Amino acid sequence: MNMVLTAVLAVFLVGCGSVSASVPVAQRGQGQPYEIVGSEVWDVPDPVSGRGYQVFVNLPASYAKDPARRYPVLYVTDADYAFPVLRQVGRRLGSSVQEFILVGVSYAVGEEGTTSRRRDYTPTALGAADAPDGAVHGGGAAHAAYLRDQVLPFVAQRFRTDETRRLFLGHSYGALLGTQILFSDPALFSGYVLGSPSYWYDDHVMDRMERESAQTLRDMPATVYFYIGEYEAKKVGDPRYLQDDDMVEDARRMERTLRARKYPSLKLRLDVLNDEDHLTVAPRGFTLGLKYLLPGPSKTDP
Repeated sequence: MNMVLTAVLAVFLVGCGSVSASVPVAQRGQGQPYEIVGSEVWDVPDPVSGRGYQVFVNLPASYAKDPARRYPVLYVTDADYAFPVLRQVGRRLGSSVQEFILVGVSYAVGEEGTTSRRRDYTPTALGAADAPDGAVHGGGAAHAAYLRDQVLPFVAQRFRTDETRRLFLGHSYGALLGTQILFSDPALFSGYVLGSPSYWYDDHVMDRMERESAQTLRDMPATVYFYIGEYEAKKVGDPRYLQDDDMVEDARRMERTLRARKYPSLKLRLDVLNDEDHLTVAPRGFTLGLKYLLPGPSKTDP
């Protein structure tokens, strides 16, 4: 039976109640690309920059069965790798976390990921010392505005999101973007997972941005989870550790500073994860971040 007839038969059987609508469609086969079953891809361009972007959406298992229910929504940067990993982590965790809508924001269409993220996730134009000539940095504020004005309304209009539980997750440069949003517009998201944040960027410019924000902010209404790998600390002579920057101390300093501000609504946690480095830590950090921000009904916050 060919694929078209199979699909038609499946729709007919669902309509007759012979099979469950939640049964996943098989992969296409014949050498065609693997697809994430149940995911959706939408084009959401940025009218200000003129660049194209896409959002990847995965709905929870109960979404179609419970049409009155609204769900927390998790927005993730670096969606090319983070979206499929988080989808599987969420499924694996099962009832230990609440069901959520997952939204991945792509790199600019037609650009390499490194090009897009350097520009879109960083707060200043100075850039990193090891960046290639001609690399563009410093578009973080513009990208945050794109998220606020285009992506969030697009998702809210099409899906049953609980807009009081809008969450952000970013790793490395993605965490720089999340931190910039936290300082400039903290209520844009109710929770933030900031993984292995690159606070070394531009001579620790985030420390300066934090001091500037503290002059006007009276509260930071958010739950923030930091994670970072043990080997992201500085230890000269041990190849497991960084040799130049101490990202662990940078993250700890940021946590201490935010706690010292005594913002009434801010909730913080930082985990330094043993035996992990900047490249290995993300899946474990994703898992712990989900459990911290979206604990299941039988769980309590650690």
